[in-house]
Amino acid sequence: MPETKNQTRADDTHLVKFLMVSAFCFFIGTVHGVLQVIRPIRAWLDSIGSPYGGPGHLIDPLAHAHINVVGGVVIFIMGASYYLLPRMSGVPIYSRRLVDHTFWWTSLGIAGFYSTLMIFGILEGFALLDDDLARMDAIHGYYGHTIAFVSTAMGVGFWVYFANLFMTFREFRKAR
Repeated sequence: MPETKNQTRADDTHLVKFLMVSAFCFFIGTVHGVLQVIRPIRAWLDSIGSPYGGPGHLIDPLAHAHINVVGGVVIFIMGASYYLLPRMSGVPIYSRRLVDHTFWWTSLGIAGFYSTLMIFGILEGFALLDDDLARMDAIHGYYGHTIAFVSTAMGVGFWVYFANLFMTFREFRKAR
């Protein structure tokens, strides 16, 4: 059920969580970036295939890029658009509940995605350096299902966001 204009304008504090997660992800991303250029860590990453292939590419560039771009930028844009759209259109966001679903599905997906890339990159990297390709393949056997699960959670957050925006646009068109 669509919200009223008064409900939308009265309380936007629920959107602060988008900004906080965005800032936290940028913080993690900057720490990650600094750590991965420290000489021994860089050498380890290079020895396991970063950034071109092998397990190293899961850590650099994939985990690093996703925590910054999706965690930092995308989650911020979601919160900002939920704030700005009602002010620019004069129509309240279609559903506050969907705003909350957007936040939680996307945030949990981002955390899971980053963690999965880091954990599998590290575990497979050590197996590769030990020249234990059987162990590396066994570890990698769990990667597909794990990354699919967390990617789906993140995707649900994206799709809920799009649905909420499209429903809001529909209300905007009706009001014109």
